[in-house]
Parts: sequence; structure tokens; C-alpha cells
Amino acid sequence: MRRLVTKFAAALAVWGSVTTVALPTAAAAQSVDRPVVVELYTSQGCSSCPPADAFLGELAKRDDVIPLALHVDYWDYIGWKDKFASPQHTERQKAYASAAGRRSIYTPQMIVQGQEHVVGNHPKNVNALIERHGAAEVTVDLQLSITGNQLQVTASKVARAKTPVLVQLVRYMPRKSVQIRSGENAGRTITYANIVTDWQLLDEWNMRRPLDLSTKVSGEDPLVVIVQERGPGRILAAARLR
Repeated sequence: MRRLVTKFAAALAVWGSVTTVALPTAAAAQSVDRPVVVELYTSQGCSSCPPADAFLGELAKRDDVIPLALHVDYWDYIGWKDKFASPQHTERQKAYASAAGRRSIYTPQMIVQGQEHVVGNHPKNVNALIERHGAAEVTVDLQLSITGNQLQVTASKVARAKTPVLVQLVRYMPRKSVQIRSGENAGRTITYANIVTDWQLLDEWNMRRPLDLSTKVSGEDPLVVIVQERGPGRILAAARLR
């Protein structure tokens, strides 16, 4: 496990920005279950990360989990620049640490349902958390559909939650292999799964009335909509179209 020690200010109230994004072009409406979101913070330049990357690839085969790989950029200086890294992913990880009162960030780290922080190459611990959160009460009923180039997002409150909540849209690349030529993983070819390419804020929802919004979409990569308490905090609901 590689750790970056740093100090954080107060937790970020809102993470993300509003924009129009590219999404799938599938025309059919689709119902989705209530899966558990697992975020992996990883880096191609981290020698401890490949086992966690492989584990995320196994999670990607499951329908009850939405695993997302967020590649960070703070290890780029040690010899290999991660081709999928984004400063935005680093800022999201820092925001989680700040919200939890922690002074450092590390790779590989998994965050389960926006709440549980765990070392990413400990599958037994992660699987136990997935099972627990999968059995938790439903807080928000979330549904997605696509007609032509319009994504429709509807949601209603089922149980109490802190408000307002963030309605976020995530794009990811399902699979990509990379030949790493330098740095700690030099000479290895590593296959990555569910690589986040875009994470945007669609709306802030006060939950007083049901949510009904649409956004223009295009493209072929899978999409995920996540309803999450500010902080970033607890994920109340997530749905996927692929």
C-alpha cells in the first residue's frame, strides 16, 4: 500500500460541476436493480495496486455491484504517468478523507457505498461490506431510461436522508490493457476494468418532491447515475445502463 501524507481543509460541500456529457445511444428503456457502489482509487505507477485492479475486474462481472476505477495522478512523478489518471479523481479521494477526518490518502483504496474505507487488495473485507450494504434498507428509488438521445432520471424518497443530495452522472470504459514501460510496474501488461472517464454533477435534489430530469446524451460507454449525500458521503442509490 502506498500512502500520500497531506493535510486537508474542511470537507468539500459539493464535488463536481454541471455539464452536458456524452452517454449511450441505446433507445430502449431499462429497469435497474439497487447495486452497491465500490470506488477503487488506484494508479498504474503503484506496485501495490495490480491485485486490487484484478479484484475490481472480478467485481465487474457481478450485477449486484457497480465497481468504478478512479485513477489518481499523485504517483505520476515516480516514473510512469498513468494514462487514465485525473486530478478530479485525486480531489474526490481527498474530499472523502477530509469528510472522514483523515490526514492522508493512499492507493489502492476502496470506498464502499460512499461510507466504508478499506484497503483495496483485501477482497474478504470488501465482499463483507458489499453484502452488508446490499441488505440495507432502500432510501431512494432510482430509475433510468433512454429514448433516442435523451437520458431520463426519476427518483423518489423512500426513507429519511440528509438534504440536499447530489445527482451525479458517471461514464466508464469497461476494459483496457496497458503496457507499462517504466516506474514500479515496468514491464507489466495490466488489464483495467470500469475505468472512470467522466464524473459530473447533474443536479442538487432537495427530496421534497420526486426527481424527474433529462439530459441530452450520446456515445457508447456505459453510464451510472449516483445519488449521494454531500461531503462526499453516503450513497443512497445508484443505477446503471450499459
